[in-house]
Amino acid sequence: MISIGSLVALSACAQPVAETPTATVPPVTPTPTATIATQKLAELAKSAASQGQFKTLIQAVQAAGLTEQLATPGPYTVFAPTDAAFSALPKATLDQLLQPANKQQLVKLLSYHVIPGGITSQQLTSGEVKTVEGSLLKITVDRASNSIIVNNAKVTQPDIPASNSIVHVVDRVLVPPNFSASLNTTPTPR
Repeated sequence: MISIGSLVALSACAQPVAETPTATVPPVTPTPTATIATQKLAELAKSAASQGQFKTLIQAVQAAGLTEQLATPGPYTVFAPTDAAFSALPKATLDQLLQPANKQQLVKLLSYHVIPGGITSQQLTSGEVKTVEGSLLKITVDRASNSIIVNNAKVTQPDIPASNSIVHVVDRVLVPPNFSASLNTTPTPR
């Protein structure tokens, strides 16, 4: 699971942005050591296979060509959608996103699941936070019911530590505002 967090966190390192209007995160330069990235990818694949719930996320990160960024240091907070979350998208949408022609859209989608800084569930507060992608996520924390909602996704498993991030598993894919109109990203009814 640690490697899953590393992959997801690093998948969206293209444009770190401020977590709050007053805080800034310095740009992250990918480590040029391809061997480290390959080792981490191998760990990720092994962990994901054993978990059985992040195969689509791994496939998306690979299709986005983000595996070289696996060696990039964090910290990051990652909202990681499960395979079930991805399967709620129309199949045609997911297939379309995985096509090489839509690589930039896929990078945008994955980057929207990552925020700068390692933030535990106890440190999360209600409000809006800027993602690595650049758009805002709405976070609703209800301490009374011990629930965290990110946009319309529920955090189903919080605080999974990773080598460079904290992972919070979510039950839906987070879709950035103004996501490409050519891609139908409306979740299928359950």
